[in-house]
Amino acid sequence: MLSQFNPYEIDLSDLSVEAFLNQLKGPRYIVLNGFDNSRTRVFVTLLHGNEPSGVMALLRWLKQGRQASVRIVCILASVKTALEAPLFHYRTLPGVRDLNRCFQAPFEDTQGQLAKKILELIHHYRPEAVIDMHNTSGTGPAFGVATHDDKYHHALTLPFSDKLVITHLKLGALMDISEDHYPTVTIEAGGRLDQGAHEVAWHGLDYYFTEIDILKKNQNNKPVKLIVEPVRLEIRKGASLAYANTSNTEFDVTLIDTIDQLNFSVINPQTQLGWVNRGGLNNFVVSDCKQQSISKDWLRLEQGKLYPKIDVLFFMITTNPVIAIDDCLFYGIKINMK
Repeated sequence: MLSQFNPYEIDLSDLSVEAFLNQLKGPRYIVLNGFDNSRTRVFVTLLHGNEPSGVMALLRWLKQGRQASVRIVCILASVKTALEAPLFHYRTLPGVRDLNRCFQAPFEDTQGQLAKKILELIHHYRPEAVIDMHNTSGTGPAFGVATHDDKYHHALTLPFSDKLVITHLKLGALMDISEDHYPTVTIEAGGRLDQGAHEVAWHGLDYYFTEIDILKKNQNNKPVKLIVEPVRLEIRKGASLAYANTSNTEFDVTLIDTIDQLNFSVINPQTQLGWVNRGGLNNFVVSDCKQQSISKDWLRLEQGKLYPKIDVLFFMITTNPVIAIDDCLFYGIKINMK
């Protein structure tokens, strides 16, 4: 289910990332000795099979043959999903639960059991920090996500980005362990197909592996830009969704196919997001940590066209209808423009 892999038993020098994943075959973890093995940090990647930046950065590190400042435990989870042709195409395999929604009981199915094994491995090593590396499915800048707003989570985020989202939405994500255990930050390195995201992942990982006091040092004394308690906007279960540059009347909702270009932009109520052909705003579900938001607080319709109701900042916008339906459309916060 989750076995150890020794990368130094093979010649890594000419391995592509696909060949490296084929060596792993399935969920694996790697233990890298550091100069100080009394301390441990954990690096998790490939919870989703279509997010390559983390494993690309890790392979780049391994090829250099360097030694980290402390022991590093690297966990590569959805290896088989990543390898399913075409490479890095599937977030999760059809009919399989999203692994990053499985880190809470019950751990009944295969994905739940894998999540439980990952948690057990992390608890065994009692790390001083955990980084969970992801990519967004659409284009956009890097940012961190955490459940705690403190200097430790700021310090873990800053090597990757100066943007940190603080959320208490409980979705069964790995970062939920931060509340009771170890400082844990999810890093969204940027778009899964963006070369810039791969570089963000590499430079941040290099810092995370080599910096001696990762939790005490604010990199270059940069301030953190906080995004606090965003809502989650979803398509209602059973509603149909498409992305296009004009309304597709075969679907309940059509979103503009370049909507991901609005990631982390302030969007005003005159910016069209798409079209609604039937069902009105009942096609949308808005969730916050207090369950107080409803779709009409965030969205409005005008002659079948969909707009924000207020000035907003949306992020994690996708243009992949499978991800949008299975997970969410995007997250957002209200912006006070006064």
